[in-house]
Amino acid sequence: MVLPLTSSSRFRLLGSLFLCALLLVLGISSGETFADEPVPLVKVLVAYHSLSGNTERMAEAVVEGVKSVPGTEALLRRVGKVTAEDLFSADAVVVGSPVYWSNMSGEVKTFFDNWQFKFGVFPEFKMKNKIGAAFATGGQVSSGKEVTMLTILAAMLGNQMIVVSGGGAFGASATTEGDSPGIDNKELADAKELGRRVAEVAVLMQRGSSH
Repeated sequence: MVLPLTSSSRFRLLGSLFLCALLLVLGISSGETFADEPVPLVKVLVAYHSLSGNTERMAEAVVEGVKSVPGTEALLRRVGKVTAEDLFSADAVVVGSPVYWSNMSGEVKTFFDNWQFKFGVFPEFKMKNKIGAAFATGGQVSSGKEVTMLTILAAMLGNQMIVVSGGGAFGASATTEGDSPGIDNKELADAKELGRRVAEVAVLMQRGSSH
């Protein structure tokens, strides 16, 4: 036997129906939450110095590697053209230099000096927790490419960045003279691998910081 609904029962029933309708309008059902807002693209700045064009080719390959990772965008800049907005809006920075006397070029060193003297990264450590990586080109097999990459990474560590490698133990590198003139396909592949890994780590960092 079905009993007639009392006024209070009708009120509760109407309230329940209204709540269900509201949840459907909002796109919510049991166990669901609001749809996530679009995640912003991870920005990777690839900055380099190049006279012969060799380091530029490596930089372009790094950009290709970055773009192979969904949810990322790459900005390619010569070090002298990088602005404060380029630097501070980037989630990751990859810096490339030719080897000059077993170290980074003067232009790349000036770029790092400008982080403070021109852009004012200190004392707030404005580059803190951004991803950093390095690549280098040198004429000979033992021309100082590892030292060059390590000095780039050291500058990043001094800014409390999180450095990663890829394409090699300290980053991607290429030998451009002697038995290996120019940039070969293996070296370009290493540069792409570096860009891909930097982008992947930056994406992971973004996801972690959003939770």
